[in-house]
Amino acid sequence: MSFTYEPVGATRENLTVCPPGFHPLHVRTRIGEGEEVFQRAAAAVLDWEMHRAMGVGIDATADRAAPDVDVTVTLAGLIKAPCRIIWTVEEPRRAGWAYGTLAGHPECGEEAFVVDRTGDGTVWLTVAAFSKAQSWYARAGGAATRGLQHAYARRCGVVLRRLCADAATD
Repeated sequence: MSFTYEPVGATRENLTVCPPGFHPLHVRTRIGEGEEVFQRAAAAVLDWEMHRAMGVGIDATADRAAPDVDVTVTLAGLIKAPCRIIWTVEEPRRAGWAYGTLAGHPECGEEAFVVDRTGDGTVWLTVAAFSKAQSWYARAGGAATRGLQHAYARRCGVVLRRLCADAATD
């Protein structure tokens, strides 16, 4: 199965990229502070734990995000969104991945989930995407569909902060 959009991999170098004809999404959430919080957050993002803790179904061909891993995200048991991991990053102060949409996904585009630790030790989650409606129901939803995407991105930050709360007290 091939990707449903171009340019594949655009988020790798620039999380704020938005090709013409797509809608941008960029939500940055403070998770906490320190190396332990960063390590916990990075693991939760790379191992699908953050998504599963949100109640999202994840069916992946690997236990950890890696290039070319196929992932089907299921929302509310009804919407199935097939994707493929395009890139991953695991550096001392930055970790995460992005996937691109495959045929059958209600949207077409790319979404990245990146944890970074800034110079002052603050840990952030950035959820960034560019997308446009692909299915009839995503098109019919219009601005409401984009609102749900932003709510989902904000919820990722809330859930990840909760998952990392124990690391912040260690």
